[in-house]
Amino acid sequence: MSRRKIIPYNPKLKQLARKLRNNSTKSEVLLWNYLKGRQLKNYDFHRQKPIGNYIVDFYCSELLLAIEIDGESHYGNEEKDLMREKEIEKSGINFLRFDESEIYYNLDGVIKTIENWIDNKDRRN
Repeated sequence: MSRRKIIPYNPKLKQLARKLRNNSTKSEVLLWNYLKGRQLKNYDFHRQKPIGNYIVDFYCSELLLAIEIDGESHYGNEEKDLMREKEIEKSGINFLRFDESEIYYNLDGVIKTIENWIDNKDRRN
């Protein structure tokens, strides 16, 4: 069994992450219902996870995978989001990014995309 990579985070973000978990968007709740409890290929995902100086929507430390849902708060901030993503990727973390509308109108496709990413990662390792 390999040890998980420890990713440092700013402890000041813990309270904000808790607040975000308690005030999830509808799209976050919909996706979380498929990620929680090791339902997706037996991987352990966390919601609103602090990583470095940022908080990602969903994170699996076993896969080094962050999943982001781009909703209203992201519109107009694409450049900032890209910089944030590149900074987090320096820690070896991969990103999957979905638009909020994909969660509402194609949740099965989103789940399939995540499963395919996991299958491809498992094949590479």
